[in-house]
Amino acid sequence: MYCLALFNSILRNMFWKRKKIKYAAVSKEGDEEIDLDDSKRSIFPSSIVLSSVLTAVLLCTYFAPSIILTFYQRWLFQEFRFPLSTVLVHLAVKFCMALIWRSCKSCLKGKPNVTVTFKENVMSVAPTGVFSGIDIGFSNWGLELITVSLYTMTKSTTIVFILGFAILFKLEKKAWSLCFTVVMISLGLVLFTYKSTQFNILGFILLLIASISSGLRWTCIQLLLQRSKLGLRDPVDMIYFMQPWMFASLLPFALWIEGPRVIEKSALFSTEDYEAYLLLLIKVLVGAFIAFFMEISEVLVVTYTSSLTLSIAGIGKEILILVLAV
Repeated sequence: MYCLALFNSILRNMFWKRKKIKYAAVSKEGDEEIDLDDSKRSIFPSSIVLSSVLTAVLLCTYFAPSIILTFYQRWLFQEFRFPLSTVLVHLAVKFCMALIWRSCKSCLKGKPNVTVTFKENVMSVAPTGVFSGIDIGFSNWGLELITVSLYTMTKSTTIVFILGFAILFKLEKKAWSLCFTVVMISLGLVLFTYKSTQFNILGFILLLIASISSGLRWTCIQLLLQRSKLGLRDPVDMIYFMQPWMFASLLPFALWIEGPRVIEKSALFSTEDYEAYLLLLIKVLVGAFIAFFMEISEVLVVTYTSSLTLSIAGIGKEILILVLAV
């Protein structure tokens, strides 16, 4: 955790000036040319290599826990087929870990932690948590109705929605080359899985809603991290305030989709095989710890690059997972 905090501090110092230039350019109205030559001459020659290396390291810190968690969850769900219930446990554990981290940091530094008022929490943080819950809930619900190939095709549109919302909220500057690149990436994923799809209208609609929610989710997170005055620049602070809203929005999906099956299986808990249940609990908690560090890495990527970068990196991660799974 100390290494993550140190890495966060280094990245903040490296990317701060570059972000100010980017947003100064994007915030201008119209197609007015902006002279950034002086800024480029003073910043880019001296820091472009280091910032590129740090970005690569940042993406690697995202790839590692994300890929590990993907394979770990697939292995776990062969035995414990309750993905939404597992995610709820993960959210609760991540909240507790963030609470412990914030308490330790406050004691060591002797400074109060970042706080937000109830109104700020509801108006700024809640939408992000709700969109996250809808994304996770509808994705799992839709996956039960359609094939994995159609799931991949539909979810590949997320990057298009992220770009659209980023331009709408002026987090990215409108550029045809960027739009073309994003569309080509999505089209490539669609063509990759086109022949093996079995269409289901309800599953498709659910996943399309999940993709839109995912685009809004990461755009809102980027706004909170880079534009908001709440001061939520520490990934652990973001996790701490987001988890309750994610839990509340995901709970109805878990009750609707998995509730009846959980009730059916509840009779098993009356047996005396406590060692088996303890082992299962440990397996779920291990996944929660991996998820905690993965979410820290995700927030760091969005903080110092953009939600669009995270989405493209996520596509690269999926391709890498396919290669490793062969």
